[in-house]
Amino acid sequence: MKYYDEENECMDRAELRKLQSRRMVQLVKYVYDNNKPYRAKMDAAKVRPSDIKGIGDIYKLPFTTKQDLRDNYPFGMFTAKRKDIVRVHASSGTTGKLTVAGYSAKDISDWADVCARALTAAGAGEESVIHIAYGYGLFTGGLGLHYGAEKLGAMAVPASSGNTQRQIMLIKDFGADVLCCTPSYALYIADEMQKIGVNPNEWNLKIGIFGAEPWSESMRREIESRLNIKAYAIYGISEICGPGVASECYLQNGCHVQEDLFYPEIVDNETLEPLPFGGDGELVFTTLAKEGMPLIRYRTRDICMLDDAPCECGRTFVRMARVYGRSDDMLIIRGVNVFPSQLENVLINFGKGIEPHYQIIVDRVENTDTLEIQVEVNETVFSDEVKVMERLKRNLQAEILSNISVSANIKFVSAYSLPRSEGKAKRVIDKRVY
Repeated sequence: MKYYDEENECMDRAELRKLQSRRMVQLVKYVYDNNKPYRAKMDAAKVRPSDIKGIGDIYKLPFTTKQDLRDNYPFGMFTAKRKDIVRVHASSGTTGKLTVAGYSAKDISDWADVCARALTAAGAGEESVIHIAYGYGLFTGGLGLHYGAEKLGAMAVPASSGNTQRQIMLIKDFGADVLCCTPSYALYIADEMQKIGVNPNEWNLKIGIFGAEPWSESMRREIESRLNIKAYAIYGISEICGPGVASECYLQNGCHVQEDLFYPEIVDNETLEPLPFGGDGELVFTTLAKEGMPLIRYRTRDICMLDDAPCECGRTFVRMARVYGRSDDMLIIRGVNVFPSQLENVLINFGKGIEPHYQIIVDRVENTDTLEIQVEVNETVFSDEVKVMERLKRNLQAEILSNISVSANIKFVSAYSLPRSEGKAKRVIDKRVY
């Protein structure tokens, strides 16, 4: 099966434009009538629903940012009535509060459809056994592809993350032909296979669908070589819907954006003016058909470009190039969003001789992201017994894990030993190569 939804995936661009325009007009009226924060933003911008005649008028509308979601935590950005919200997902925020997204039953069905499109584009079908090693829970990765696999009629294996040797056993024994996880976890699986003597040529795995963190072409080639599969990229963010917003076809030449449901723009990340196809800038999305929490011109902070050149696969949707940077300071570590300000809040509130001066060092060791936080402590702490410092370090590690959901190696350093800056402090050293 080449397409899951050929009518939409291969729609004539002119007809697609008409569909987007019709949905845009409906969306703007829907959020204006039912969502107080959006109505306030539109009133402040002096934009009325009647000013929006089609998708070409999108530039008249104000942007939405993650701050809007924080300011209206937890449910203030929901447009559907509470009784119509059947599920919430969330990603980490900068202050310990989560960024919450709400879904109606139709939203869940549409999300399953785009994940089924992604699986089909990579070569999966109803006979596939799809091993899903993304995390389940508030994180969108696992459940999105799980529902997509079921929508496709395939067999979903909800392995979630962790317990890698058991995962390898399940992949082999169940005859999985599709693996869904982060690219770094795929390489970790390869490492564990090598340790226990499992030969990838002896199993049925053929396809990998990887996302939730940046990865390079060289990393793709290494995954393909070590697992004996074809590796495909998938893109999504929880505020928009989760994985499936865009995904690669068999040509592995950029992710097709599901434009009938998500309208993409590239804007200059300084001026916020729209850029033409081929221009590098910040990726912005409008959810054209979401009911629970539709978003208008949502700034993803991801830097990339859009390509509207025809694709040989027959899909007419534009492709987004690999994300190569961000316009904010967010890090993605083991698939989790981490902001330096989150760590700063923990340090400030922790007390006990801990100073709010720190440096974050991110690296990739044996295909796994590592996080080291160098923290200044005052002289009293630094002169304490080793066992006292170790206990303090363990307590701080537990506090950080509780707040950002990522374990960190804590290294105490003496006061004033970390570099200072008269301008913006350089808090992060990212040694990973993408």
